[in-house]
Amino acid sequence: MIDKLSWVAIYPEIVLLVMACIIALVDLSTTSPRRTRTYILTLLTLAVVAVLTGMAANDGKTIYGFGGMVVSDPMGNWLKCFATVALMVTLVYGRPYAADREMLRGGELFTISMFALLGMFVMISGSNFLLIYLGLELLTLSSYALVALRRDNAVASEAAMKYFVLGAMASGFLLYGLSMLYGATGSLDVNEVFKIIASGKVNHQVLVFGLVFIVAGLAFKVGAAPFHMWVPDVYQGAPTAVTLLIGAAPELAAFAIIIRLLVEGLLPLAIDWQQMLALLAIASLLVGNLAAIAQTNLKRMLAYSTIAQMGFMLLGLVAGVVNGNTYNAQFAYSASMFYIVTYVLTTLASFGIILLLAREGFESEEITDLAGLNQRSPLYAGVMAIAMFSLAGLPPLVGFYAKLAVLQALIASGQAIYIGLAVFAVIMSLIGAFYYLRVVKVMYFDAPVTASTVSAPRDVRAVLSVNGLLILVLGIVPGGLMTLCAKAIVATLAN
Repeated sequence: MIDKLSWVAIYPEIVLLVMACIIALVDLSTTSPRRTRTYILTLLTLAVVAVLTGMAANDGKTIYGFGGMVVSDPMGNWLKCFATVALMVTLVYGRPYAADREMLRGGELFTISMFALLGMFVMISGSNFLLIYLGLELLTLSSYALVALRRDNAVASEAAMKYFVLGAMASGFLLYGLSMLYGATGSLDVNEVFKIIASGKVNHQVLVFGLVFIVAGLAFKVGAAPFHMWVPDVYQGAPTAVTLLIGAAPELAAFAIIIRLLVEGLLPLAIDWQQMLALLAIASLLVGNLAAIAQTNLKRMLAYSTIAQMGFMLLGLVAGVVNGNTYNAQFAYSASMFYIVTYVLTTLASFGIILLLAREGFESEEITDLAGLNQRSPLYAGVMAIAMFSLAGLPPLVGFYAKLAVLQALIASGQAIYIGLAVFAVIMSLIGAFYYLRVVKVMYFDAPVTASTVSAPRDVRAVLSVNGLLILVLGIVPGGLMTLCAKAIVATLAN
């Protein structure tokens, strides 16, 4: 018999699943081309789920359910809350764009998005290899469908095919690595695997062999080099609303499974996986920043920017265990969590502007399309400038503090190699600043290509303004969010 705590641990998932099914049925009788009823129902559902997960996170309790397969802890619940809010913002920004391109003929955009979020929730809550993998597959299959949502668009269909083929390969890597660990330890339970590996009774070479495949699969999911080949093509080829959907909230879920698998399950192997993550971080910073300089397509530039940003996030995970000691773990992992949350916040703003400028038959994807935006709309130019400055890591914006937190974690380790990594990351950030500042230069100093003013629905304008303001405010007073991340990581490490 399943105990009461098991149901308590997954009640946000239950609400999300039930409402996704109800909304799919309600949508069948909706005739509005903009799917107003479906849209409002979806946002209300997501708001309720965000409140439920936020309240659970605020309680600070850790609950295991279904025989330890599911865990509800502060870190997981906060990431669920942030992912839900990110999806809400994405749908607000993306609805006018999707309506103009007849992507709302059916309610698939809303229902598949909710199933993608359910996949993220399962990934975040999983404390069992199989459950984590099932959540990942639900997310990726939903993502493939969303990328191909514009059935009559050859570019989107091509991007979906590339994503599907490469995603299947990466899923195979991850599944093979997990099966190797299962074969070596005889358990699928994350906490049980930790205990067995810590006992030292398992062949180390077999564990490392499996670990290589797991890290490769995880690197693909976050878009880290050299497993980044899908990111630029999918970001550019997918409808912009879908690009934001797969480029924001899923990064939070990817961070969660890195913590679940590598930290909670494989911490005794930290000396091995930290070296792998360090190589991935170096490659991502190099490839992302250098390739972004050559881009003229804004979405493609932001794709390479994402690769570089993920490299920075991985640097925080590299410094958690020093000489077998975990004293630096809470600072390093909380810095990475803070980084990924603020990255998602900034990505929402930057793609929100691209979606806003896109018109029917015009995508506004080239950097030159932003020319003279300040003369046409100072508000939206200001929001985009804030997003670009934040991604570049300029004070007093939140991106600066996020980078600083990761660099502090590296330097606090006291290891020469980690201090060297911090110096390398700073140099790469200086190089990266060029392509972010180029966007600002085009908006403020180039002549506009059109004299038309930029108009936006009231909800889009309000959310975009709040989004830009949060990037600024959290940079000036980052303490609250940083403390929240630190407490969540401490609670996770204590289990």
